[in-house]
Amino acid sequence: MSPVSVPPPKCLQKPLVVPHRYMFGPGPSNVPPRILKAGANPVIGHMHPEIFEIMSDIKSGIQYMFQTQNSMTFAVSGTGHAAMECAIFNTVEGGESVLSAVNGIWGERAAEMAERIGATVNTIVAPPGGFLTNADIEQALSKHRPVVFFLAHGESSTGVLHPLDGIAELCHKYNCLFLVDSVASMGGTPLHMDQQGIDILYTGSQKVLNAPPGTAPISFSERACQKIFSRRTKPVSFFLDLGWLANYWGCDGKPSRLYHHTGPVTAFYSLRESLAVLAEEGLENSWERHHKVAEYFHQGLESMGLKLFVKEKKARLPTVTTIVAPHGYDWKEITTYIMKTHNLEISGGLGPSAGLVLRVGLMGCNSSKDNVDMVLAALRDALKHCHKSKV
Repeated sequence: MSPVSVPPPKCLQKPLVVPHRYMFGPGPSNVPPRILKAGANPVIGHMHPEIFEIMSDIKSGIQYMFQTQNSMTFAVSGTGHAAMECAIFNTVEGGESVLSAVNGIWGERAAEMAERIGATVNTIVAPPGGFLTNADIEQALSKHRPVVFFLAHGESSTGVLHPLDGIAELCHKYNCLFLVDSVASMGGTPLHMDQQGIDILYTGSQKVLNAPPGTAPISFSERACQKIFSRRTKPVSFFLDLGWLANYWGCDGKPSRLYHHTGPVTAFYSLRESLAVLAEEGLENSWERHHKVAEYFHQGLESMGLKLFVKEKKARLPTVTTIVAPHGYDWKEITTYIMKTHNLEISGGLGPSAGLVLRVGLMGCNSSKDNVDMVLAALRDALKHCHKSKV
């Protein structure tokens, strides 16, 4: 065999250097030392009994976080997008009807995922920075008769916290599953999966949980499982097939687990530790802290003359705040200046809010009044030094 023709890259001969930054965008958030340390434990096999015990701990932690007793509860090996696809790919077959509430980018993405597997997809669109009424939702359910209704509880692109009460009852009235994305809201505001009748709920590891991106807690109700396990065709994704995942996570009651995929064991360590941190603080304390810090932040923004994108207070997501882009400024210049001068990440808009807002995330350990003061000082400095047009 001939010698290698591609030499070792010189860049890999240099040591890895990663800067510390204040991660106050819409995610990922900073990972505290305790969770980083957990992820640095030795790698062991993904089918070892010790890993199964850790996975069992994770399942219990998710059940607490979601406030559910669903046995079909686990973490997808992937980000929130993987959980979204897991939910849709398992519950929907080609030709079936799906209804997606669009109050930002995540409703758009759910609709596209369902379209890609051949579903008939309809959307119901909320006004910018607003939410849908239950009457709007019932009218659409009655018209389209979907098998699944998708809704983002915390819409990180617009900063909207969508009310959930009463929606599950409407979905079940029309024989429809209620699928909720709580990636940006979970742990930061009250949510009770069982009490609120949610059939499928998922979140991500990198927001309030302060774990690295790459695992996505998810739970399926008994109603959802009946639909999934009576389907006529196999799910389009082998990797996200609930039958396999249920066995790997010990959710199916079978005496032995079969190899499906190599789970990200060090990510499991981090996720377990992040759930332990949440359990130690207590859900109610976490909810209260996030709401108080968000209120303090919003008052500070308004005292500076800045406007909030979500006008109705009850509809403001406490974890991700959307600020109307200051008139006369280039939002990109503001975010670039703050990153360069203050080593602090805030973000511009996304999807429907692109070019319209600045987004600031204060989640998990980042949700504190000291961090609010830091962000407000950085914004004041940017507005003082960035170019403002005379228009």
